[in-house]
Amino acid sequence: MKDISLFVAFFAGVLSFFSPCVLPMIPFYISFISGLSINELIETGAKKKALGKVLLSAIFFVLGFSSVFISLGASATYLSRLILGYERMLRIILGTVVIIFGLHLSGIFNIRFLQTEKRFHLAKIPKNLLGSFLLGFTFAFGWTPCVDPILGTILSFAATKEKVTEGVILLSFYSLGLGLPFILTSIALGTFLSYLEKIKRYFRLISIISGMFIIGMGILLLCYN
Repeated sequence: MKDISLFVAFFAGVLSFFSPCVLPMIPFYISFISGLSINELIETGAKKKALGKVLLSAIFFVLGFSSVFISLGASATYLSRLILGYERMLRIILGTVVIIFGLHLSGIFNIRFLQTEKRFHLAKIPKNLLGSFLLGFTFAFGWTPCVDPILGTILSFAATKEKVTEGVILLSFYSLGLGLPFILTSIALGTFLSYLEKIKRYFRLISIISGMFIIGMGILLLCYN
């Protein structure tokens, strides 16, 4: 069960990356953290000169949001240990909530508070490696509409773990699934942009797949012993 859940966590991170309110903003995040315009990032000569800076900035951005997600995973596992003896009830509650998240993402019904975006003023963040880390940190808290249902599902799974280290590992795989495509995009932005418009056509399908995936996770939580 541990191996399957790690793969699921990684796949959930990938789904978060391709979610409709995260994917279109990726070029702007990369532009901000690197200090280069999008045109400079896709121009071959300029990109080669700045590749090290762009890559480092992307890595620090990923470390920023990973630190938040991993801390949440550790907290979820730790808090669940405080109610030992109620594991079955906890799984029933979490499984039900996760299924509701899945129905929301699938578009069967909408949960209003999950559609409220919380963005931060980028002008206040310094344009250096520390700024890249801080932007990733605020990204973890601020981009709620698409990330929260998927992240909430993985956190629910972390809450069923027996050790805090298991929750940390689970959220590390989620962060890797979200962060690896971001890093790859930062060094191949031109290719990414050439496919972005095509990918946008399938946002509805991506939402449905994400919803079905989360519903399956909810059922897994309900049935897991």
